[in-house]
Amino acid sequence: MKRLIIGLALCGVALSGFAQTAKPTFAIPLSPRLANYQIDVKLDPATKKIDGQETLTWRNASTDVIRELQFHLYLNAFRNEKSTFMRESGGQLRGDQIDRNAKENPYGSIDIVSMKVRGGEALAYQFIQPDDPQNKDDHTVIRVPLSKPIGPGETIALDISFRAKLPKIFARTGFSRDFFLVGQWFPKIGVYEPAGTRYAKQGQWNCHQFHAHSEFYADYGVYDVAMTVPKEYWVSATGLYQSEKITPSGLKTVRYHAEDVVDFAWTASPRFQVVNDAWKRPSGGDVKIELAMQPEHAHQAQRYLHAAKAALAYFDKHLGKYPFPNLTIVDPPLHASGSFGMEYPTFITAGSAWFLPAGARFPEMVTVHEFGHQYFMQLLASNEFEEAWLDEGFNQYYEGRVMDETYGVRSSQYDLLGFKQGDMETSRDEYVHQDNPAIGSSFGNTWQLPDGQYGVLTYSKTATWLKTLEGLIGRPALDEIMQTYFIRWKFKHPNADSFINIVNEIVAKRLGSKYGPYMNWFFDQVLYGDNVVDYELIALKNRGRGSQQQAVVTVQRNGDGKMPVDVLVHFDNGKELMLFWDGKARQRQFTLSEKAKVVWAKVDPKQKIYMDTDLNNNSLTLQPSSAPAAKFATKFLFWIENWMQWLAWLA
Repeated sequence: MKRLIIGLALCGVALSGFAQTAKPTFAIPLSPRLANYQIDVKLDPATKKIDGQETLTWRNASTDVIRELQFHLYLNAFRNEKSTFMRESGGQLRGDQIDRNAKENPYGSIDIVSMKVRGGEALAYQFIQPDDPQNKDDHTVIRVPLSKPIGPGETIALDISFRAKLPKIFARTGFSRDFFLVGQWFPKIGVYEPAGTRYAKQGQWNCHQFHAHSEFYADYGVYDVAMTVPKEYWVSATGLYQSEKITPSGLKTVRYHAEDVVDFAWTASPRFQVVNDAWKRPSGGDVKIELAMQPEHAHQAQRYLHAAKAALAYFDKHLGKYPFPNLTIVDPPLHASGSFGMEYPTFITAGSAWFLPAGARFPEMVTVHEFGHQYFMQLLASNEFEEAWLDEGFNQYYEGRVMDETYGVRSSQYDLLGFKQGDMETSRDEYVHQDNPAIGSSFGNTWQLPDGQYGVLTYSKTATWLKTLEGLIGRPALDEIMQTYFIRWKFKHPNADSFINIVNEIVAKRLGSKYGPYMNWFFDQVLYGDNVVDYELIALKNRGRGSQQQAVVTVQRNGDGKMPVDVLVHFDNGKELMLFWDGKARQRQFTLSEKAKVVWAKVDPKQKIYMDTDLNNNSLTLQPSSAPAAKFATKFLFWIENWMQWLAWLA
């Protein structure tokens, strides 16, 4: 039975069911497809429970003999206060927290009822804690010993019965009233890394516990999922809608199919108003957009659609082709704000509020950011537990590029009451205005980063040093780096070396030895190190009389970060000189013989070194200055910025 058209027009876009009978997305696999999931699940909205039957077929693509399997059971992160996630997070995420006094049970869990080899023996399992061995109460990872090992190239088929209780939403997944966002909800096999994969020196399972500050890592697979819900509920999910069948008992079963994806998530609610639209790729091949809206947000549909199309166009042009035929955007209700801003393959959640003005571009920003994860999570399946910066940081950088180009460099994040703020500059502000920008490195296991610094080190700092790399080598060179990275590593598991090797290759090809034989010096500081960059113009003076003039310009390196830097000098006859300093010494003095007097000078005039922590000390002038007023204005604007961001977050 086709899904019914709602029959309502909104902003010139038809509200309708996503009625289609799509078959498999691709005739030729794009990914290794190591896992094939067939899942039938039934949701009980009253009890918030799901009963599921899963058949998993997994292929051993390594040359190793596999004697055990490992699985994620991530809903157990919400089982009680003893899980590693709850201990690390204190029961909160991004400002939302578990409601321990709720009338409904706020906790969630998952239990395996049975696991059997297809046509063979029943399997036992045990909980393991690979990251937090002291916490035996964490039940988010299991190991399953096999009596019959899986040889190279062989497959195993498992029949799994499971039951789950969804948590009340405060962190990514669960329920809120009659809204369900179902993520990380089924027994999901970990990643087996053969020797040579990322950092593996020998074959190993990479299957981390659910942490407060990390997301996910999975292999590519094919999903056929049937979701049974009350017939009045609308269901949207990863992949393509296949069919819908109403049962005599007042339920319906909705089927979806997804290929070459690393995860599967879905949503269900009786309140959705669904908008169907499409992005028309200039080279052909439309991408259908399904927008599942809250009725009270319906007037903001065009904001989501405009942002999604801008992101599709920008990534398609500047990074690589989006290979899927569809994109689903979920607009959760405000009371389910814990599910705002999440990414799953072909399926993202955004977030808004009915009162949010057009100048506060939170819905647009979240839409652009979460779409970007289709590249830096799905198409490039990096390990978000160990190298979150490869996903979140790269994505934050591209968020800034898309937002700034689409809505204005100085107004892309908000433009309200005369106050404006750009997206890219916000990333820089969040990093440089830390009490201690040298708090830590972006590299390493995310749950082991310094307390409270995950967001800054992973998102903002990475975006800022990527912008600095762009400044040093030029955007065309950086675009070639990113496009090469995408082409070589899509549908694989890249790591830091994968990216840095390409940087070294492209920079050498385009710029020769301008910055040395390799760019490792750059990454040693910005990625693996905690170096702070701050260049200051400390002195500017003229010597001599008449036509015999000497200008003395003194520049100082305040931080331990060392970057090559330009210095622009302006003379009273209008002449300008651009000087270059390798930035390594503690101080550099330039003595210039000119037939004119120096008027002003500026370090890094084109702001190539975007991670310079103090731009206020980059210039000096011998003319009267309004610096005190400017500094006051800067502090006032910074206060307003944070106030507006706080309001946007509340929204």
